Amino acid sequence: MKNYDIERHVTGESQFVDDIITPEGLLYASVCYSGKAHGEILRIDLSEAEKVSGVKVIFTSKDIPGDNQIGGIVPDEELLAEKEVEFIGQPVAVVVAEDQLSAREAARKIKVDIKDLPVITDPREAYKAGQLIVPPRTFNLGDVDNNWNECDYIVEGTVESGGQEHLYLETQGAFAYPVEGGGIKIVSSTQSPTAVQRVTSRILNLPMHKVEVDVLRLGGGFGGKEDQASAWAAMAGLAAFKLNRPVKLILPRQEDMRMTGKRHPYSSDFKIGLNKEGKILCYEATFYQNAGAAADLSPAILERTLFHCTNSYYIPNVKATAISCKTNLPPNTAFRGFGGPQGMFVIESAIFKAAEKMGVDPTEIQKKNLLDEGDEFPYGQRTENCHARITWQKAEEKYSIEKIRKEIKEFNAKNDIYKKGIAFMPICFGISFTNTSMNQASALVHVYTDGSISVSTAAVEMGQGVNEKIRQVAAKVFSVDIERVKTETTNTTRIANTSPTAASSGADLNGKATERACQYILKQLKEVAAEILEASSITHVKIIDEVVHLDGKKTELRWEELIKTAHLKRFNLSSHAFYATPGIHFDREKEKGRPFAYHVYGTAIVEVTVDCLRGIYKFDSVKVVHDFGKSLNPLIDKGQAEGAIVQGLGWMTIEEVIYDDNGKLLTDALSTYKVPDIHFTPNIEVDFLEDSENPWGIFKSKAIGEPPLMYGIGGYFAIMNAIKAFRPDRQFKISAPFTPEKVLMNLYSKKVEEKQSV
Repeated sequence: MKNYDIERHVTGESQFVDDIITPEGLLYASVCYSGKAHGEILRIDLSEAEKVSGVKVIFTSKDIPGDNQIGGIVPDEELLAEKEVEFIGQPVAVVVAEDQLSAREAARKIKVDIKDLPVITDPREAYKAGQLIVPPRTFNLGDVDNNWNECDYIVEGTVESGGQEHLYLETQGAFAYPVEGGGIKIVSSTQSPTAVQRVTSRILNLPMHKVEVDVLRLGGGFGGKEDQASAWAAMAGLAAFKLNRPVKLILPRQEDMRMTGKRHPYSSDFKIGLNKEGKILCYEATFYQNAGAAADLSPAILERTLFHCTNSYYIPNVKATAISCKTNLPPNTAFRGFGGPQGMFVIESAIFKAAEKMGVDPTEIQKKNLLDEGDEFPYGQRTENCHARITWQKAEEKYSIEKIRKEIKEFNAKNDIYKKGIAFMPICFGISFTNTSMNQASALVHVYTDGSISVSTAAVEMGQGVNEKIRQVAAKVFSVDIERVKTETTNTTRIANTSPTAASSGADLNGKATERACQYILKQLKEVAAEILEASSITHVKIIDEVVHLDGKKTELRWEELIKTAHLKRFNLSSHAFYATPGIHFDREKEKGRPFAYHVYGTAIVEVTVDCLRGIYKFDSVKVVHDFGKSLNPLIDKGQAEGAIVQGLGWMTIEEVIYDDNGKLLTDALSTYKVPDIHFTPNIEVDFLEDSENPWGIFKSKAIGEPPLMYGIGGYFAIMNAIKAFRPDRQFKISAPFTPEKVLMNLYSKKVEEKQSV
């Protein structure tokens, strides 16, 4: 199971935007951005910047030939600020120069006079001020209001979850150059080529067919390049179009961190009601989403929070309300999990606090309320092929949970300062874009006369291995050596109207389209083979390992000869195919439907050791039973699971995004923003759930990109259980990330404010 892209990454052969051999006359762009979080632009002084040697031109909003608008879901974000700035890092002007250093120097010399306006950074303050991105939404199941009296225990609380920096290895960037006919070509580091094409055509006032977007691969994305790549591509495109010269724009790391949005921080309230047996009867939650200064993808992310507000549990009475709040921070955006983790963290927090009140282990409540076949989600869909309980049971059995608990109990009894904690984290994650129209994909397959195969899809390779999976699909359908198959760059002229590579759906959608395209060509080839072998029907013909078989027996007819003959006989060796996920729908007026093709399930057991004197901790292990379906590529899937787990643990523990009250990012460098490294990474065991096949996935597989990230939530509660072992009578505030500083403050502060009532 080799991976084409990984081999080339290691040898340094892989090309990214900044590696492309550029045409003669290349210019470099740099962005001047606002240094204030909110204010009225009084004057933009370019005089000093224009004096810098090598500067060709400086563009502001008045130089945009089309509509100065890059908003997708809501048209509320300018490419270049015109009259008002709404966050520190908002682009105001673009400098184009002969070299990169001159461009950056000139950008720093632009003077933007801004009249201060009030700054809001807290979502609850924004809500009180009526600053909303879109109207609030509520999902309902059963009747919460009239069932609280059935509950023996009612617990209320507040949960804070922080942002997260994408920190992709390759920063945001694009390279654009003019082409004949007044068009433009852009090589972009984007998860969504069509979004770049659409935004640039709007900015330049060009039809979309005059804007070609090509994506080689990304050096990481994690959602941060789904919509937020479009602005930088459009700026490069604007400069190239106006100057009729090639232009490259690559953000330096610190500017990338300052100017781009993060995972959405949430401030949430919950109320949970249970009976004496630990069954959850009622659950109410309100999520205040910190959207930042513009919508970006916040409305869709908000929706996904609601879809996953009950995680892997069946609760008969649910009321969940989500509010997208406009603040003066960079517009927050997609991040692996897309709002799901924030919702799941709140229900897990509610269960933890309920268990604390009832005097039981949280696992008792978790296990008792897991989803069963046919249970209804708050959005109306019912479970099918539900593996919530089986993954939990398999995890208990495989990893000998009673032995682990005994060892932890013994360790804690013997140690005064060091304490171990353990937590279970079940997950249930829906697979599909929740915007039904986005669940579509196309593939273009060519078989060349030498037997080699080319595949073009909308899938963008960003380290997740989708190219290799697409190659596998073609190789399997044709039953040929995978080395015959090449995946092409993702290009809007070959595959139009693409959905982004996101929502864990890249392999499913594009793999299915590839399968259909290959099957059409295969049918053509079987007709040729049947003619050559004088078979009465193509049903008698099969291709197995590049050899044609007739009625189950090998013939002398091989793949390359078959291809040559098919071409000579004028059979079509190319195919463009389309796939749309069947059976999905959602009514946003009723907030009911079947938005997901299927769900992914799994259970993790997270163990941690906490130094309760210093507040530091080390994750000992994460042991997982995960439902991969029938894995298309176990090596890639296991790697994706491991990476997601570490990223989830990072979000819950050490990755702290800090803005001051004036909207300035304080964690804008790797010296101030801590990410997991090899020393942080625990021992991770990932067990593939046996006998799981997914009828809705490509070759019965299941999506893998996002679901395992949520296992990281278990890390938070493992730490919480460890410090509870140290101070069993303390009430701890739930606020992520659970940095060592927060652990220490929780352990030793005289008073920890906790909103809790019974």
